[in-house]
Order: sequence, then C-alpha cells, then structure tokens
Amino acid sequence: MLEAFYKTHNYLVEHVQVPARRVLMDEIDWSDRLIAIKGGRGVGKTDFLLNYAKELRQSDTELSKHTLYVNFNDFYFTEHSLVEFAGQFVAAGGRTLLIDQAFKYPNWSRELSQCYYRYPNLHIIFTASSVMRLVEDNKDIGSIVHPYNLRGFSFREYLNVTLGLKLPVFTLEDILQRHVDIARRITQIISPLKYFQDYLHHGYYPLFLEPHDFSESLLKMMNMILEVDVLLIKQIEVSSLPKLRKLLHIMLQDTPCSPNVSNISEAIECSRSTTMNYIKYLKDARLLNMLYPEGKQFPFKPTKVYMQNTNLCYATSTRDVDAQTIAETFFYNALHGNHKINATDRSPMFIIDGKYNMDACATMPSKTGIRYCAIGDLEVGSQKNIPLWLFGFLY
Repeated sequence: MLEAFYKTHNYLVEHVQVPARRVLMDEIDWSDRLIAIKGGRGVGKTDFLLNYAKELRQSDTELSKHTLYVNFNDFYFTEHSLVEFAGQFVAAGGRTLLIDQAFKYPNWSRELSQCYYRYPNLHIIFTASSVMRLVEDNKDIGSIVHPYNLRGFSFREYLNVTLGLKLPVFTLEDILQRHVDIARRITQIISPLKYFQDYLHHGYYPLFLEPHDFSESLLKMMNMILEVDVLLIKQIEVSSLPKLRKLLHIMLQDTPCSPNVSNISEAIECSRSTTMNYIKYLKDARLLNMLYPEGKQFPFKPTKVYMQNTNLCYATSTRDVDAQTIAETFFYNALHGNHKINATDRSPMFIIDGKYNMDACATMPSKTGIRYCAIGDLEVGSQKNIPLWLFGFLY
C-alpha cells in the first residue's frame, strides 16, 4: 500500500517547479510535531509542501527517505482512517507526513490529535484553508498545532521569480529609516516601476506562472473559494451562494469603502448580522481586508473594507480601478501580515504598530514631510516620502 503512495510522492517531488524559495520556509520551526501551513486558495500551499520535501532530498537524504506526501483527495481515505495509515507509515520507519487537503477528510482534526499522541516520533505538516480556525475553535488540536500563514508573492518574490534575482527582505524599520539608500541600491540593478504595474495586476498569485489565461484562472479560483472554502468548510447552505457572490460583486465595485451594511443587507436580502458574518467569511477566505480603529475589531463595523490584494481589484471587467485604490490596497496587503495596521479618525490614513502615522498615495501629495507617505509613482524617495513599491520587500 505505501509503495503506491511513495511512487506518487517521488513523481510529484521530482516534477515540482518552484521558481523562488518562499521566506516562510526559514520562519518555521520544523522540529514541531504538528505544523499547519495556512493560506488562501491559490497562494501555493501544495507546492510549498512538495518543495520542502525536495529540499529535504537535497539536504538530509536519510530523513527524506522517511518523508511522505499524501493528498486526502485520494479515494483510499474513503475506506481507511488517517490513524490506520499513520500507524502503517510509522511501522515502516516513516517519520514525517506531509498532508494536503486535510479538511476533506471526516474528523480530520480528531485523528490528527490521535496521531500526535499515539505516535510520538511522527511529525505531521498539513495544509489548511485560511478560513479554518485551528487554534481558536478547535478543541482537538488547538493546544498542539503550530500554524503558519503562507501569503501570495510579495513584489520582491515576484521580481526574483520573473527576473531570476535574489533581492533581500527588509524590515519596516529598515525601509522607514534607510529607504533612500535601499532604493538606490535596488535601482542600480533594475527599474522597479517598470515591473510594478504588472505585479499589481497579476503578480500576487503563482497562477501567472501557469500557461493559462490569468484572468480566467483568477475568476475560477474566486468561485472555488466561495463554493469550497466558505460554503463547505464553514458549513453554509448552498442556497446562500448567490448572496455571497452578490456581496463579493458589491465589494469588487466599491472597495475601498466604509460599508453601508443596511444597503448591502437589502441588496443581498439578508439581515445586518448575517451580512457582517458574510463579510467576515470573505475576509477569512483572503478575499477582503477589514480596517479597524485601534481597540476595535469584528463584530464592529470596519472603518474601511479593501480587497485582499490588488490582483482581485482587477477581477471585474465592469469597473475602472483608479490608482489611489490600488495604492491603498497594496499598502494594506504588504503590511498587515507582520504588522498591526489600524485606521485613524481622519488623517493620516493608517497607523502602523500603534506608532507610525502613514499615508498611501498614488502620486506625490501637495503637502509632504509631515508624516511618512508611501507614493506609487516614486522610484527613489526623500525624507519621509517613500516609494510604495519598496513596501513589497517586507517579505
């Protein structure tokens, strides 16, 4: 039985094409025994697992022999349990299981917990949808799982992938204090603005590397997010799908916006509380971002709602997306993964980590120098005016 799984594993590892190493690979403590790789659909979670196996093959031949990738799409798991499979794997000398599509297996969290306690020498790394609350709401594995978030490509990763470069990561403090020097060093190698618009349009998702029409692939992926990640995992009635689609369409037309929940509720024929829950589901599924003042969070109404990344802004053909929308959306997306980003009462737009007042502007504002400003059409900045593209080097 294991021989067939190893055959598939070897084929997938040999043929996985990962053009750039993801930063997350070095942020994970691989000694932990239960690790979840969370992320929105389309960001490359499967390839991440396979690339980990490929790196093991190159760096630790012995451990690589005892590592196995399995996908719970396999019909084998309709008749056999995970605990049973793991027991056979361990008995044969197995040490690390890489599990994809875990949510498709009934009682997945309970059996992961059983494996964790029954086989103390077994390490399990599994992929998880971004909508899955592994720690907060999961009594089976909440106290033993170590979740990590895999995001789409940063602008830095996009440049490294498309141009074959090895541009480094910079911290927010690096960028705020040394942005002029950093930008000058990078612009000696490339002209970032030459590639920035392409990234904003189609560079966040690895889909652009595939030989398919990106826009069609993106729309297909967005529908899969609604139908699988939201409806199936959140166990929402299929009859709610048209309402979720209409809500997403409204957001695609209006974001960034301060949502009029009453009007939206009327448009999708739902109560206010249900509408807010649906907005939260879209946020959890990595389709939206919600911006709150300091000290506020869901279920309060957000100050603003953004699309989760700029590629999504271009997903509808019925709207002309303006440059200011793109600037704000990119800025929020670039920072929110590792930093706390909040709204202010009026001005500036954002406060970062409770201490940095910042604006994001498509072009140079009339008044500058008062606070930090990320500027979209700037290649090299000065003083507190920082190129927007440079915030794409935070990971």
